[in-house]
Amino acid sequence: MADTVRDAQHDPDTAQPWAELGLKPDEYDRIREILGRRPTSCELAMYSVMWSEHCSYKSSKVHLRRFGELPQETSAGKLLAGIGENAGVIDIGQGWAVTFKVESHNHPSYVEPYQGAATGVGGIVRDILAMGARPVAVMDPLRFGPLDAPDTARVLPGIVAGVGGYGNCLGLPNIGGEAVFDKTYAGNPLVNALCVGVMRHEDLHLAHATGVGNKVILYGAATGGDGIGGVSVLASETFDETGPSKRPSVQVGDPFTEKLLIECTLEIFAAGLVHGIQDLGGAGLSCATSELASAGDGGMRVELDLVPLRDSSLAPEEILMSESQERMMAVVEPDKVDAFLDICRKWDVQATVIGEVTDGDRLQIDWHGETVVDVPPRTVAHDGPVYERPYARPAGLDAVQARTADVLPRAAGGDELANQLLTMVASPNLADKSWITDQYDRYVRGDSVLAQPEDAGMIRIDEGTGLGVALSTDCNGRFCFLDPYEGAKLALAEAYRNVAVSGARPMAITDCLNFGSPEDPSVMWQFVESIRGLVDGCRELGLPVTGGNVSFYNQTGETAILPTPVVGVLGVIDDVALRTPSGFATEGDVVWLLGDNTEEMSGSVWADVFHDHLGGRPPALDLDHEQRLAEVLVTASRRQLLSSAHDLADGGLAQAVVESMLRHGFGATVELPAVEPTAALFAESSGRVLVSLSADGQDAFGELCAQHGIRAQRLGEVTAAGADAELVVRDQFSLPLAEIRSAWQATIPAALGD
Repeated sequence: MADTVRDAQHDPDTAQPWAELGLKPDEYDRIREILGRRPTSCELAMYSVMWSEHCSYKSSKVHLRRFGELPQETSAGKLLAGIGENAGVIDIGQGWAVTFKVESHNHPSYVEPYQGAATGVGGIVRDILAMGARPVAVMDPLRFGPLDAPDTARVLPGIVAGVGGYGNCLGLPNIGGEAVFDKTYAGNPLVNALCVGVMRHEDLHLAHATGVGNKVILYGAATGGDGIGGVSVLASETFDETGPSKRPSVQVGDPFTEKLLIECTLEIFAAGLVHGIQDLGGAGLSCATSELASAGDGGMRVELDLVPLRDSSLAPEEILMSESQERMMAVVEPDKVDAFLDICRKWDVQATVIGEVTDGDRLQIDWHGETVVDVPPRTVAHDGPVYERPYARPAGLDAVQARTADVLPRAAGGDELANQLLTMVASPNLADKSWITDQYDRYVRGDSVLAQPEDAGMIRIDEGTGLGVALSTDCNGRFCFLDPYEGAKLALAEAYRNVAVSGARPMAITDCLNFGSPEDPSVMWQFVESIRGLVDGCRELGLPVTGGNVSFYNQTGETAILPTPVVGVLGVIDDVALRTPSGFATEGDVVWLLGDNTEEMSGSVWADVFHDHLGGRPPALDLDHEQRLAEVLVTASRRQLLSSAHDLADGGLAQAVVESMLRHGFGATVELPAVEPTAALFAESSGRVLVSLSADGQDAFGELCAQHGIRAQRLGEVTAAGADAELVVRDQFSLPLAEIRSAWQATIPAALGD
């Protein structure tokens, strides 16, 4: 076949633009070696997008393999599908399974904020759909440059509108996420999108093309010129002051088409018509055809000129590289094709048979009667380059860690503490995020049990039994900068704790690993250490990693982002009616603090806000303590011992108390723990939770804490709600809640001109 493969677009003697397509010299040479000839322009296009950093994971594969060391079945739960599939699937009992995954759409969202973010949501939703599940909720961990930076004013509104617009039109509640501001994200915002879906065990579908003679059907939106090269190229190079030297078109999303695609696909699944299925995301048709064929037991032949187009002028290379949205590919037995097409017509979804599974071991693609691609599919989809890039601890890190926050001046008395609290709650990373979250529909579908600003989002799975799942995404990039190994474990622990706070038992994780250029040994060291931290943390907590995403080249010029390994933890609750909310709800309840208090101020928001300081080491972490603390919280939820529970994280005790008060407008009187007052309020020691409960329940809850070795101390009580509500910190200060709320709510609207 090698002699009969034709290059439909270029004379064989013409030099090929392999460098412009992002390939290295040795990669181009390897393609020629694999094929035993010069690649056609279509083959070159396929290899270039599939061997990009975004699609091939060529710089991270050797380290991601460590996740495979973790058990697939633990005391927490059993994986039904894991790393390597479109999304991980975990058994949650009663015949139900959930699938969830988080992915990045960072660089496209900088280039075109609305469409970049919108299509990030659309892509992760299709990943969940392709597993056989109904998508039921989304989340959006976001990172931006300084709130007052001109570029933040450009990208933030567009990104938020894109996330909300697409998700709202799909009818999917947005139940959680983050919005974090730091100067390193200026010019390189992070847009991570998570989706969770629900299915019965028997509904699980995998991406593979098997059965000689089975038909390959492309269905959904027509293919256009938008997104040619798209995320596969954008996410595989570093931004400079003006962005990449060659910017592919960002994909354009149509959520209404995607909604039809979702309902059509679910009906096709229910009818048992699909043998294998794959969504079209990064690398488009190049990815779908090569991955389906590679995972099957034969080959595949495709007639590329049968692909429905929105732009008839597209060249075959462009069709293969296009990342136009709302498309899926299915493998269907011949006698089921008519039924498949009938369902597509019912939902007004375009569907075309474009090929079939063959008995060979080649992926062959024809264009108007000429073969323009003839490749071993695995070499495109799975056997790309693998780099063991050099990595080294940053030369200046020892000096950074030696520069602790312990020496920073602290508040001189109660009045200064009160002023610092007002400044802290108004700082961008602690301020009210409702300007963002109010643009999202959090309760559509009627199964949202908890949503922002709760510590975890919660969705009811089964109306009959009340079975539900809770999810939280977390990462403190400042901690990861100071120590990426400990920082990654702290991100895992915080998400784990947030799920447990809601009353759900943590069961599995997904991750989105956002870093700078892998060609920088310091960045690569941060990545390797973060992987090591997550593997060790998951092993100790007994959690499987279901899958995730790596996003490299997140830097502008020489400035890399803070290492940001976002961790999403999913937990299960037997009955959502027993959930624990985060806000004070009853006057007269007592307020307790669980966990140990220290004076760990390094990496804290306080150090950043008042001293522009980032140094020292992150807070110490005890994962055995985290497990025992989670057991207390889950058991207390089942026994209905708590009125509220709120994790302590950014901003420390002060922020937890304030947010608990603001949730329903109650006041509180508290006494600080027995450490220095500034540290008592603002230190960010890990493994702590603020709870409120009735006075009558103190003995039972105290016994539960003692049984699990969790330190518990009474801080004070919840006081009356209303116009006179106030925060009283005994022996230090008092502040009207209205004054706190005013400071907390004003920051983001003021910065964005609202």
